[in-house]
Amino acid sequence: MENSAKIKVQKLIREIASADLEASKQAQIYIDGLVKPPGSLGRLESVGAKIAGITGKIKNKLPKKCIIVMCSDNGVVEEGVASAPKSVTLMQTLNFAKGIAGVSVLANQVNADVIIVDVGVDADIDDSKVIDRKIRKSTWNISKGPAMTYEEACQAILIGINMVKHAKDEGYQVIGTGEMGIGNTSTSSAILTAYTGLSTDKTVGKGAGASEETYNLKKAIVSKAIEVNQPNLHDPIDVVAKLGGFDIAALAGVFIGAAYYRIPVIMDGFISSIAALIAIKLNDKVKDYIIESHASEEQGFSHLMQEMGMQPMFNMGMRLGEGSGCPLTFTVIDLACAMVNEMATFGEAQIDKKYLEQISEFEF
Repeated sequence: MENSAKIKVQKLIREIASADLEASKQAQIYIDGLVKPPGSLGRLESVGAKIAGITGKIKNKLPKKCIIVMCSDNGVVEEGVASAPKSVTLMQTLNFAKGIAGVSVLANQVNADVIIVDVGVDADIDDSKVIDRKIRKSTWNISKGPAMTYEEACQAILIGINMVKHAKDEGYQVIGTGEMGIGNTSTSSAILTAYTGLSTDKTVGKGAGASEETYNLKKAIVSKAIEVNQPNLHDPIDVVAKLGGFDIAALAGVFIGAAYYRIPVIMDGFISSIAALIAIKLNDKVKDYIIESHASEEQGFSHLMQEMGMQPMFNMGMRLGEGSGCPLTFTVIDLACAMVNEMATFGEAQIDKKYLEQISEFEF
């Protein structure tokens, strides 16, 4: 069965197609013809054009939204790298189900559903609102060896892909990505450090609020994990298997699945973006389907964006994770669609657009 997961993942990754560049181009031409100076609505315009490339249609409405939250424990917490106890992973997973966690409350305000998936929480969960896809209870300690086997990494990725299929079958039209797992800023920082080769002073942050002593320990553990595991940077699955977590691997699968099934997918903060990095390195066409959310306050985030060649939509000092930036971005997507669907063209507004030829768009 495990070998089957690897074969399925490789096949799905190969079959990802690029977004419809012609549809995106035509959407941008249409947007430029709306009653406004070209480019004056900034990122709303680029989001509108990008969604057209994903759906193949210039005009879109995407009212049914969900955030897929992958939950898992990380063996590296036994090294004392986290400010919160491991038990918080379980408690927050249950709080998602109760609808009282940060992402749950924000998602509710924009009529988005939260799909909670247990891929490796170190506890037995009996809650109908938590989907059981547990690979096993927690990953192993990355400072002593791989977080998981290669086959388990493929299994986690396939879980993410299948959750997107499930979401699509349920009628969801846009997907957000979230996670919960104490210790996952350590695993994410390890992946970032391995790919960029930067110092841990630049790639490792304080997570949920580590003390200076814990922070220094965390940097040392990240360096040790890379030294012990020697990840193959030419094989992203090997990287996430050795340094990552079930949550990161499963979220990478969500990004891959969104690209495969041609659904817009929102990239949240630091951990979500690390998962997106893994997915893009498996197939760079995945990038066509990703819409950025907020800038994370996590130390390595700016370096991660440079590595990916991407730019966050907001900078609000956020660092919660969970998918908490997705509700903000759902609103932007709705506004971008409304702009295309409802705003008048120059002809409809009976305005002669010749005056635009005499001035620069940069003056607006």
